[in-house]
Amino acid sequence: MEIGITTFVENTPDPGTGQLLAPHERMRNLMEEIELADQVGLDVFSIGEHHRPDFIVSSPAVVLAAAAVKTKNIKLSSAVTVLSSDDPVRVFQDFAQVDLLSGGRAEIMAGRGSFIESFPLFGQDLKDYNSLFSEKLELLMLLNKSEKVTWKGKHRPAIDNLGVYPRPHQQELPIWVAVGGTPESVVRAASNGLPMALAIIGGSPERFVPFTNLYKEVYRKAGHDQAKLQLAINSHGYLADDSQKAADEFYGPYAYLMSQIGRERGWSAMSREQYDLMRGPEGSLLVGSPQQVIDKILWEHELFGNTRFLLHISVGTMPHRQVMHAIELLGTVVAPAVRKAVAP
Repeated sequence: MEIGITTFVENTPDPGTGQLLAPHERMRNLMEEIELADQVGLDVFSIGEHHRPDFIVSSPAVVLAAAAVKTKNIKLSSAVTVLSSDDPVRVFQDFAQVDLLSGGRAEIMAGRGSFIESFPLFGQDLKDYNSLFSEKLELLMLLNKSEKVTWKGKHRPAIDNLGVYPRPHQQELPIWVAVGGTPESVVRAASNGLPMALAIIGGSPERFVPFTNLYKEVYRKAGHDQAKLQLAINSHGYLADDSQKAADEFYGPYAYLMSQIGRERGWSAMSREQYDLMRGPEGSLLVGSPQQVIDKILWEHELFGNTRFLLHISVGTMPHRQVMHAIELLGTVVAPAVRKAVAP
């Protein structure tokens, strides 16, 4: 199983002091986090796209290009590219560029986006939320397979036998589809034979088993090669030397951002009681000691049979040294143990 990290490169105030990092400092910290993830042997580092003040990366490909020249082995992915409000041609070109800079380590994780700021920003209509993604995913897949493209759709000008350059270092860029638990999204990924990344950010992981079973069944019925099936599970989490330390360090930043998003969406604020329940043995959070994180990753692997696990560090901005230590523990303690346990 591949083990990696996702981040939205959040930049939120310290819950205790109210201090906010300068954006350039947060970006410098991010570069160090990616370098460390590569050095400790993690497989993937993924960066999300947002267009709001509490997340500071609007173009993952730009940041991944910088990371490409600072790393040697780690795969570099978006998490996600909001394909619905972007131009698939430009997305393909940008990630082909990252692929060339990294020597073949770029990936695209495409999604519809759980935040909607990019739609009005780039002149898209939210009533087209689903059709935009379907059409643009179709074009992105075509661009990935063919140097010259002829294509016509509803939401973008037609392309008449034009070449799209540069081409990536890999024969084709890996394109994942990120889903949050809607059957339509699961079926879309499986029908197209694309790898699927499932985000589990609340509730019990067990309730997502029907979605992964659906993915595998549709993938099989569509006639795709079962040996190429790839499934990632993405969860919020954090680890420290012991369980209580991890719980206490992660709670403040996590509760701050989740409560802020909750206010926007009509949810209740995050309480410590709710948080402790979520990080329990059957909850969605992977927060605790290395052994606790190992145990939960393996439990989820029993549920889903996933080929990749991605830990989202951090949800609200945490002290850089704490994040670096969590990455070190994930790479040097958790990942080797998980790989050994699931090896054939």
